[in-house]
Amino acid sequence: MDVMETVPGDRSVCLTFDDGPNPVDTPRLLEVLRRHEVRAIFFLLGQFALKYPDIVRAIAADGHLLGNHGMHHDDLADWPEDRIEADLRKATEAIGSAAPDTPIPYFRAPYGSWGRSPQVAAALGMRPVGWRLAIGDWRPPGTDVLVERITAGVTPGAIVLLHDGGGDRHQTVEAVDAAIPLLRADGWTFTLPTGPATP
Repeated sequence: MDVMETVPGDRSVCLTFDDGPNPVDTPRLLEVLRRHEVRAIFFLLGQFALKYPDIVRAIAADGHLLGNHGMHHDDLADWPEDRIEADLRKATEAIGSAAPDTPIPYFRAPYGSWGRSPQVAAALGMRPVGWRLAIGDWRPPGTDVLVERITAGVTPGAIVLLHDGGGDRHQTVEAVDAAIPLLRADGWTFTLPTGPATP
């Protein structure tokens, strides 16, 4: 099972956000994306979907796509398939309890440590999604550095890995707010995967 790292389009880019929902930074990020009219994929942790269901509903209400990022951000590399399946089912149930009418068509392995998870996710109806550009915002280097990493690092069709959870992400929110108009001015468009979620 191939892990998707790009979307179609020579000047297209897809923004994705991991480890939320975060009660402080996710709502701020949603406001930024709404203002810029950009839709993204949010890879949610089941434990936080249970804790902040209203934010999950806000993400879905704004037209963003939901992804499963596991229940507790565990490294799945050495897990057997039955244990991965149980974790993914539990996370899907947690996310679905917050937004019951919203599909969860995508999965991303925590740490990008896939192991046997791509085939398990596919069997559960989710497309495994990786990334082509990771900007390293899990160790915040400053907003200006993040903006530079985004604008200089994008390549045609790149899926970009960013974070709205896992710590203080205000630099990421500010960088996204600054980078979107810069990329648009350079001819980039923001898009989501097309076609069926599962190949």
